Amino acid sequence: MEPIRKHFGNEMPFTLLLDYKETKSPQRELPDHQHDWYEIIYVYGGKGSFFIDQTFYEMRQGDVIVVPGNTVHRGFPDNEEPVTSSAVFFSPGLVLNHTYSESYAYLKLFDAAKKNKQYKYTLSPEHAGILQNDIDAIHSEREQSHPDGGQALTLLLHLTLLHLNRYCLPQAAEPETSSALLPDWFREALSYINDHLDQPLELASLAGRAAISPAHFSRVFKQRLGMNVTDYIATKRIFAAKDSLLQSSGTIEQIAMACGFESMPHFYRTFKRITKVTPAAYRRNSRTH
Repeated sequence: MEPIRKHFGNEMPFTLLLDYKETKSPQRELPDHQHDWYEIIYVYGGKGSFFIDQTFYEMRQGDVIVVPGNTVHRGFPDNEEPVTSSAVFFSPGLVLNHTYSESYAYLKLFDAAKKNKQYKYTLSPEHAGILQNDIDAIHSEREQSHPDGGQALTLLLHLTLLHLNRYCLPQAAEPETSSALLPDWFREALSYINDHLDQPLELASLAGRAAISPAHFSRVFKQRLGMNVTDYIATKRIFAAKDSLLQSSGTIEQIAMACGFESMPHFYRTFKRITKVTPAAYRRNSRTH
């Protein structure tokens, strides 16, 4: 199963969505999904685990998980005490296209999370209360549908991100040990895939490195992540290609080869399947926003 993409069109009146205080059982939780928007998850209570990038985290009351755009992730609610949480989804355009008297990096926490591969932070009761108030205010504003609601939601989002930067960034340098939830061979396989996207990554060779059978490797991979090895590798390669399309001046063919695609038709098919647009259209559209 390939990851489910949440599509948030830029034509929406407010490029911000909120899943407010939802309790999801394991049966209601989506499989691994990914989207271009950024996501903030706050946990009110319950238990569960959360996979993002190469790491599993335990989820508990007062936890915040930040999800940068184009990052595969999945929640695993506990059967007996499923997590109750709110999730704020927003387009980076709400942040990058708004400046005030001085420059401020609203996405600083997301950048640090991606750099340090640490996506979960735990708030003190005082700071958790402030974040809950921020989320309540966003919910209230969305419910009221004022004519100037878009501007109000943007300001409330900025305040929420500012609070997260204040309360979570001091934790960003602290090591996170939650990946111990994964077997050593599985964690090492994820790291190897991430570091060798430009090289052939066949199931047999990955299983050989882990000293297990391909069938067992594939079975555990699907059980842990909800998607097969091939789809996971393809998605990671497309993420790398998307970054290169925006950040480098290389040709599409050069980028495809550097991301591990040996066939251009295969690259175009995979890119279109995952992003719903061609590589050229993605580069062109992203640079005009």
